[in-house]
Amino acid sequence: MSILTQKTISKKISVEGIGIHSGLNVKLEILPSSPNSGIVFKRVDLKKNNIVIPNFKNVSDSTLYTAISNEYGVKVSTIEHLMAAFYGLSIDNAIVELDSQEVPALDGSAKNFVELIIEAGYRISDSPIKLIKVEKDVQVEEGNKFISINKSNVTMDIDFEIKYENSLIKTQRNKINILEDNLTDIFNSRTYCLYEDIKKLEALGLGKGGSLENAVIVKGNSILNDGGLRNEHEFVNHKILDCMGDLYLSGYKIIGSVLCSQGGHSLTNKLLNKLFSDKRNYSLIEIKGKNLPHSFAYTNYLKSIA
Repeated sequence: MSILTQKTISKKISVEGIGIHSGLNVKLEILPSSPNSGIVFKRVDLKKNNIVIPNFKNVSDSTLYTAISNEYGVKVSTIEHLMAAFYGLSIDNAIVELDSQEVPALDGSAKNFVELIIEAGYRISDSPIKLIKVEKDVQVEEGNKFISINKSNVTMDIDFEIKYENSLIKTQRNKINILEDNLTDIFNSRTYCLYEDIKKLEALGLGKGGSLENAVIVKGNSILNDGGLRNEHEFVNHKILDCMGDLYLSGYKIIGSVLCSQGGHSLTNKLLNKLFSDKRNYSLIEIKGKNLPHSFAYTNYLKSIA
């Protein structure tokens, strides 16, 4: 499979589930799309003004999830896991139709989206891929939270750290290379919540669809879910998954190196806004050659999970 040209899915994907925050049932379909069209969300429950573009400038809420809105106030929320699946599987173009405001949580990770995309297969175009290359280091700090994106020659990696007072989670750190590493553990890592925070979510009108079926619940030093964790670093790996999805709101894959401590949706969005606020910070590259350095040898990963 060529990684130098743009890709979409080869056939329609359909899935149905519950929105983790809205608690509403939603039907979602992913359709193939033409080159250079990007990822587009369409609210089919609305008859007009229903197109919403997943771009960092369109983010309307990034407190506990990522939501995007168009100029008419039409909203699509909790898009980060699906966007991470698109990024990790190198899907450049697709139309996402849904009949409610929130993307279904499914199992709380990107696992189901990834499996459905792989099952559908890929339609490869002749149009070259486009990349954002970071030219200058950019960083954002908020108290003890920190995120930066630095120059990198031919790769995209995320180095993420979380710190909790909880005796089970504690401090976790992991680093992944999106283009070279096997991302199975990242894709499979579920959203999580401390048991004592459930009431706080309820007070905010959130988590109405949350359950042990779509979230890891931590109570003290115990996991309430049957079977426990899916991998040793599931907590920080889920944060990396979220970060991947939020970074794809740049509109393109990024060549750069991300370092983050205790960040989340809001901090990543602020990083993108700062990065693109000055054209000297980045360049847009269209790959037209026949060969790329080894760091783009991503096809082997796709074969390993197919």
